[in-house]
Amino acid sequence: MAALIDKFGRPITDLRISITDHCNYKCVYCRTGNEGALYADLPISDYLRMACVLAGLGIKKVRITGGEPLLRKGVIDFVRELSKLRSLDGEPLDIAITTNGHLLAEMAQPLKEAGLHRVTVSMDAVDPERLDEILRRMAEYRPLRKIAHAHSETARRYRFEDGIGEIGIIAPVSHPFCGHCSRIRITSDGKIRTCLFSVWDHDLYGRMRSGASDEELEEFIRGVIQKKEARHHIGEPDFVRASRTMVHIGG
Repeated sequence: MAALIDKFGRPITDLRISITDHCNYKCVYCRTGNEGALYADLPISDYLRMACVLAGLGIKKVRITGGEPLLRKGVIDFVRELSKLRSLDGEPLDIAITTNGHLLAEMAQPLKEAGLHRVTVSMDAVDPERLDEILRRMAEYRPLRKIAHAHSETARRYRFEDGIGEIGIIAPVSHPFCGHCSRIRITSDGKIRTCLFSVWDHDLYGRMRSGASDEELEEFIRGVIQKKEARHHIGEPDFVRASRTMVHIGG
């Protein structure tokens, strides 16, 4: 089966999933706490089916977002199931979770044991002065060393000294990477977003609920990928704000 490639020739290999709309991290770039929660969360099994279909289409990396309620949603079991999936090349998925650092030390060990590869900390979500503190706290669990990152990535990356698992620090949006963007997103209510700043949703869950087969879901996803935007327009006079805030769309 052919991998996903958009009309600009960009391979689509990265998936962001927001598995809860009840984030409580209070990140100022996103929203304040749980105020503004608008969308129903889905059963973990439905997010898992979406991830499974997309892995069969060439997705290699999955990043999970949603704040502290992720633990109550059963994210450790979700990560354990994701770690069993394989992409088109037969390799395990690269699994990550985005957090603002509040639960890093507490989540690191159980998630690592479940198959998590990377915890990504958003610099927009924390006071920059706390970066050293976050790295120090993680080093108390296990020493870290900085490593190179791929062309389309925005994160400064650190690997645990034992070579298993990573932490990424996301660079500001002022460093665009649209020309190499490999990402799509699934919202907390099961819709595909082709860009963080899209003004459209594509209802994948609606097709699942109506009884679509995996093959029909694959066909729908391929059509959506061809609608992926060339770039965002932040800072331009005609910029239109995204129709959802980041917590709804996987950050």
